[in-house]
Amino acid sequence: MTPTKLRIVTGEERVSGLLTSPPKPQAALVLAHGAGAGMVHPFMVKVADGLATRGVATVRYQFPYMEKGSKRPDTPRIAQATVRAAVDEAVQRLGDVPLFAGGKSFGGRMTSQAQSAQPLRLVRGLVFLGFPLHAAGQPSDDRGKHLLDVKVPMLFLQGTRDSLADLTLMKPLVKKLGARAALETFDHADHSFHVPAKSGRNDAEVMEALLDAMAAWMTAQR
Repeated sequence: MTPTKLRIVTGEERVSGLLTSPPKPQAALVLAHGAGAGMVHPFMVKVADGLATRGVATVRYQFPYMEKGSKRPDTPRIAQATVRAAVDEAVQRLGDVPLFAGGKSFGGRMTSQAQSAQPLRLVRGLVFLGFPLHAAGQPSDDRGKHLLDVKVPMLFLQGTRDSLADLTLMKPLVKKLGARAALETFDHADHSFHVPAKSGRNDAEVMEALLDAMAAWMTAQR
């Protein structure tokens, strides 16, 4: 599916975006990339194309540092302003389509931080593809404390081998968030949702399950 190119203005910055949409979307997801790869990474493309076949549009976008070719992520202030600008663009492009926001790893965390500081425009819920609860080898739930201030529904999609989200910490956090939070785990998957051959599944099968879970959850929130 060929996406529509976007130019998103956030303060003094201008970043690229891509809109992938079926003819009559039932929902839309503003999707931010992870810290190490931009919006055209194969994972992001598969998510956008896979959701489109399930009736969900996506607006992918670059953070300013990625647009400039830098490897150093933006400050939270700049990243969160970019999230807001991308959401505003999605509202203008998609009108009354039920809107959600989130992203892969860093992108999901910046989205949730923006939402916790001030609700994103018309966003009904947040979707996290591998929420980075802590640094690798440093288990802690400190990065999740701001989620207590998020009042919209949240979906956490996590691999059981994710080195950035120890499930012994993630599960209690999701429970603390109450009815507004749901956790879907993927056996043997790591932070990139890769599974070893010995798991009995392959990455394509995990991706299909991931997409099914996302689409079903968003549809249920409309």
